[in-house]
Amino acid sequence: MAEITAAQVAKLREITNAGMMDCKRALMEAQGDMEKAIEILRKKGAATAAHKAAREAREGVIVAHVLPGARAGVLVEVNCETDFVARNEMFRNFAQEVAARLAVDPNADVESLRQDAVSRIRENLRIARHARLEVQGCGMIAAYIHTGAQIGVLVEVGAGREETVASDAFKQLVRDITLQIAASSPLAVSREQLPESIVAKEREIAAAQVKGKPPAVVQKIVEGKLEKFYQTVCLLDQGYVKQNSEISVREYIERVGRELNDQIVVRRFLRFQVGETTA
Repeated sequence: MAEITAAQVAKLREITNAGMMDCKRALMEAQGDMEKAIEILRKKGAATAAHKAAREAREGVIVAHVLPGARAGVLVEVNCETDFVARNEMFRNFAQEVAARLAVDPNADVESLRQDAVSRIRENLRIARHARLEVQGCGMIAAYIHTGAQIGVLVEVGAGREETVASDAFKQLVRDITLQIAASSPLAVSREQLPESIVAKEREIAAAQVKGKPPAVVQKIVEGKLEKFYQTVCLLDQGYVKQNSEISVREYIERVGRELNDQIVVRRFLRFQVGETTA
């Protein structure tokens, strides 16, 4: 059996909020596999923060650059070795220059820029990941970097008319959407965009939590748990945070659409957080 370390137990507890002994037993049952241990805890109802992002001990910043006209933009994670450098103006200027170049050309060679920054900052720097969005049809790209530059968002929001995109009400809506994504960390715009594998896994976990009950009762409970899951991870189903979740994000977008006499659609988004474990 794989040896379970205190560090593994502590990490699992951070991700799930489960008790120390529950985490240790889950890791032992999973033979040290963190993902399997999380699933075991969730099936037992012991995990209360199942979708908290797994984090690595990395420093750095998230930066964004949107091109003039708001038709294209990029989101970039740049890593360094220490928090001191992450707050350094020279490092942040380097990160912004990387984003500006990649916004123009996602295949731009920024290695010479990185090497020059390493020689000046005297710390290893890494461009961990970047992704670019470009408007398809009528709409705009917008970015938001949360205070501290640990979280960044890039979103494409579409409309039917250019007059809508030019309006202050639309621009405010788009900004509100970026703030929502930063605060609530959705996995997809809508439940239709969620991978079927994720939905199937949630259904399996929910069913395991009520195992032994009559089938009709199980089905009803599982569907209820899935609905709550959608309200947590699907942007349009989430409660709109600026109104204390009294209405959903979908309802807010529809309300602004009616005011502008247009159909507004969130097409896609990116949300980066420093140190996230990525596939």
